[in-house]
Amino acid sequence: MSLDLHLTLEDLHAGLAQIRQSPADQGELRAIVIRPATNQRKTLLACELSPQGGAHGDSWANGCWKSLTDGSPHPDVQIAIMNARAIDLIARSQERWSLAGDNLFIDLDLSDDNLPAGQRLAVGSAVIEITNEPHNGCRKFRQRYGSDAVKFVNSRIGKSLHLRGVYAKVVTAGVVQVGDIVKKV
Repeated sequence: MSLDLHLTLEDLHAGLAQIRQSPADQGELRAIVIRPATNQRKTLLACELSPQGGAHGDSWANGCWKSLTDGSPHPDVQIAIMNARAIDLIARSQERWSLAGDNLFIDLDLSDDNLPAGQRLAVGSAVIEITNEPHNGCRKFRQRYGSDAVKFVNSRIGKSLHLRGVYAKVVTAGVVQVGDIVKKV
């Protein structure tokens, strides 16, 4: 592997085997991150999730890039989820996971085949539902992890495995904690 901060496309593809070993039905919540304001990140051990507030303390509730006709934040992008194995490969250290801007990092297969839109997940005392909204690598993701990381997550295999992640909405309010079991319901 390269000694640079950003991995090459070849190095990233070499990590696919590990990502593909993510559990299918039951995994673990490995990290929780909120974005209190633009370019700010706060890593938490526990967080309340609700239909009204998303991940409490996250800027989603104050408005986001996708809104309803009344101007309120769109529920289909309440919670951003990324596969813990994918971010571990891309970020190269857990200290850099939060730069991705996702809320929940879980060790679970996020692929289309395993978690189609509408699939519900129980995590802690909350229930969330995977939405249809695409989650793509963007300019900020490129700045933080490199152009090859964006190519990797936006490739055909990257899209089918949802290596950049998925969005979910909160169906049942509850509290989630790092270490919680995440399972399909």
